[in-house]
Amino acid sequence: MEVKIGVQHAPREIVLESGQSAEEVERAVSEALSGKSQLLSLVDDHGRKVLVPADRLAYVEIGEPSVRKVGFSAL
Repeated sequence: MEVKIGVQHAPREIVLESGQSAEEVERAVSEALSGKSQLLSLVDDHGRKVLVPADRLAYVEIGEPSVRKVGFSAL
């Protein structure tokens, strides 16, 4: 699942590929925004944890995983 996170006062968005489902990501975002958690915590495909302070979230975009094309095609 591709997740894009906009952070206030940061020039770039955070983009990560996560093995979590869209529902799991949405639940984590909801908990962070409702005050249940002070951090949005997500894990990417490589096992790295991304932590963003909830009060700095600008937006979160949840999308489908991007398909990487490998190899050559005949034209």
